[in-house]
Amino acid sequence: MSRTDPRQNTRVGDTRAPVVAALDLGSSKVSCFIMKPEGVRHADRTVRVAGASHVQSRGIRGGAIVDLDDAAQAIGHAVERAERAAGAPVSGVIVSTAIGQMVSHRLSAEVSLGARPVGDADLARAIASALAQLRVSERRPIHVLPVSWSVDRVGGIRDPRAMSGSSLGLELLVVSMSESAFTSLSHCLELAHLDLQGVAAAPVVSALSALEEDETDLGCVCIDLGAGTTTASVWHERALVHVESLGIGGEHVTRDIARGLSTSQAGAERLKTLHGSAMASGNEDREMVEAPHRGEDPDVGQVVVPRSMLKTIIASRVEETLELMRDRLRASGAGPVPGAGIVLVGGASQLNGVREMAVRVFDRPVRLGRPQRVPHLADAASGPAFCAASGVLLKTAYGPREAVSARKLLSRQITAADAPGVSRGGLLARATGWLRENL
Repeated sequence: MSRTDPRQNTRVGDTRAPVVAALDLGSSKVSCFIMKPEGVRHADRTVRVAGASHVQSRGIRGGAIVDLDDAAQAIGHAVERAERAAGAPVSGVIVSTAIGQMVSHRLSAEVSLGARPVGDADLARAIASALAQLRVSERRPIHVLPVSWSVDRVGGIRDPRAMSGSSLGLELLVVSMSESAFTSLSHCLELAHLDLQGVAAAPVVSALSALEEDETDLGCVCIDLGAGTTTASVWHERALVHVESLGIGGEHVTRDIARGLSTSQAGAERLKTLHGSAMASGNEDREMVEAPHRGEDPDVGQVVVPRSMLKTIIASRVEETLELMRDRLRASGAGPVPGAGIVLVGGASQLNGVREMAVRVFDRPVRLGRPQRVPHLADAASGPAFCAASGVLLKTAYGPREAVSARKLLSRQITAADAPGVSRGGLLARATGWLRENL
């Protein structure tokens, strides 16, 4: 590994606030955004990126890390370039990713109230009661977020404190990834001489970057079309209510083209980028496209096919992927709610015709998302493929904060004792800053 450990250059007693580094780890690219403390602009709730970079991903395929050394090398290169651009060293990163077959788990809890109004201790008791029900064998929780509160079973309450009633209810959402994927990710960061400071689900932080406030309030599905996976986060009444994941992405389109046209993967990727579309149009049977034959035989000529054949291959895979996601969302019972729109992010969303195909599959409005509230990004880092990296910075600056600290999420399987304000002895203490920041 060429990257040196930046912690070796840290001065003892240096109390300056550290930079925040967001690392988006995908099958096609690894990107890194660095934000300095002064980059948080509370006046307009924006963030300023001090340094950004992206490199071709290695060692990751189909939503899984398949080569630790190659993946660590790509991570090191991406962070090195961002460090040079920002002029600041990085010792740890918060990783956004879609690896590990991410799923969400909905938990409900209800605790009794005394004669006094609801206080911080009651909120902590409700969170602890919900976490006590969590059963996720061989999986690592990475997000723990309240969906909604209720008092005397009257829901839709954003902040129940100071309200009176006989019971306090809570809906809690836990997003988890496979423990083996988490272990591989941790090892990659160690090989790259970086501390793992947190893991974020790509569809969650992408939505924080791409969605408007009205969309999260009225209902919206953010679909992240990556190279190795397609993931979705469902939002309603400003809360995350569901996460879904498919092991299919843009690289599967490329492989379909390579197989169908007997060309190389590089040739298939070039055809997809230059001539591909998920929607057919007229007079394409006469328009021909060329790609190199698979193999190195110089006597074999180019593959020449009608553009309509290329589009048919692409459309079949894109339509199948979107239909599978639609059906899974329906089966989950989480949405999308009537009138909710669809926002597409991720590198594969930029393929021509994908938005139009999504309109047809979901039968509702669809738009292409890109990073918001992150002004002054270079054009090369401001497209739909960079929503996850910018979303990590926005989440760090403005929330939502997790109900369980990142340190505890990274260190072990969470339990009821990890709820805010609950001590190791089980006694309720004063609730932490999370309760104030999120309600």
